[in-house]
Amino acid sequence: MLSPAERRAKIRAVLQVASGNFLEMYDFMVFGYYAAAIGRAFFPAGSEFASLMLSFMTFGAGFLMRPLGAVFLGAYIDHHGRRRGLILTLALMSAGTLSIALVPGYPVLGLLAPFLVVAGRLLQGFSAGAELGGVSVYLAEIATPGNKGFYVSWQSGSQQVAVVFAALLGVLLTGLLSPAEMIAWGWRVPLLVGCAILPLLFIIRRALPESDEFRARSVRPPPAQLVRSTFANWRVVLLGVMLVTMTTVSFYTITAYTPTFGREVLHLGSRASLLVTLCVGISNLFWLPVMGSVSDRIGRRPLLVAFSVLALLSSYPAMAWLAARPSFGNLLAVELWLSFLYASYNGAMVVFLTEIMPVEVRASGFSLAYSLATAVLGGFTPAISTWLIHVTGNRAMPGAWVSCAAAIGLAAALLAGDRGARPRGAGAALPVR
Repeated sequence: MLSPAERRAKIRAVLQVASGNFLEMYDFMVFGYYAAAIGRAFFPAGSEFASLMLSFMTFGAGFLMRPLGAVFLGAYIDHHGRRRGLILTLALMSAGTLSIALVPGYPVLGLLAPFLVVAGRLLQGFSAGAELGGVSVYLAEIATPGNKGFYVSWQSGSQQVAVVFAALLGVLLTGLLSPAEMIAWGWRVPLLVGCAILPLLFIIRRALPESDEFRARSVRPPPAQLVRSTFANWRVVLLGVMLVTMTTVSFYTITAYTPTFGREVLHLGSRASLLVTLCVGISNLFWLPVMGSVSDRIGRRPLLVAFSVLALLSSYPAMAWLAARPSFGNLLAVELWLSFLYASYNGAMVVFLTEIMPVEVRASGFSLAYSLATAVLGGFTPAISTWLIHVTGNRAMPGAWVSCAAAIGLAAALLAGDRGARPRGAGAALPVR
């Protein structure tokens, strides 16, 4: 039983480590929300579809850098410590955000403008490659016995705060500015807000204490050896990639893609689509810690199997119903259902992934698995969904894409077998309930 002082210290540590994770997801969400405006500013093309696709491909390009960041920054975190590594990832993310927020558009810089925006996205992606892994591992290592799922769920929980904040800011801006003003310069305001809070985030994260578990490790292999060890554990990393696929595809479908889907595909208007995204973020924030705590009681695999099956069976029918009857209420209902599926699966998945990774490469292995899944599939979800609708004429195709991801997640949950949580400091794996 924790004393009041110990409980306050735990809460403070969770808030400190989650603060930078908030910025990482906030920046990614803002780019996704305003993809159409960013496309017009930096990627002028002969059609709205081409401009939007170029913007979404730039959004996805950031994810291509995540595996590199996972390997090199993850090894840095495993060798030098969680605290130092998380400060470094925040610094890199900040540089990428500033470059996108401040770069003039195509009419001013010509071809240099899209080049600088893509470079900023690549730097953001490199940083994010290890941010999620570093935060998840840190939370797992400071968790109290029997509550690891609840603690680790706040990695994803902090992302939902970013979703809510970005959507709320978007709702306010669409009410204050005209569509022409939003396209011309209003989309930069959320990015500049992110830049304004950077000093506070650095102060908060610099005060983060190192985890006791990392300090207790007597052997800390050099980064080069950690990189080799990460690739030597490729089977576990591949299993992790499959597990994360369901999470990352469903997450970017219900968050980054929703404003564009509602506005461009269902023709519901920017304000309505952002309100739905705001509600999705609140829903995610509620369900993630709840289902993380449930996984502490009944085990990880029952949730992974149950909710990947539900997503596999219901995602396309739900989207088909929405496409046939587009309205604000129906969009909200479908997105909240998908939010429940995502958060229930992810509440168990993230902590499960920290448990199956060998302790010596816990941060780099986790980060690589997460980053590969995001780079190959999840990060390009808005672009893939846009392309599928374009070539098929079927507005429900994002649901089919989520169902495919759910099938991969289900296969991973079944293939995991008896892999499970490693007791602190031990090398052998225990069965997963």
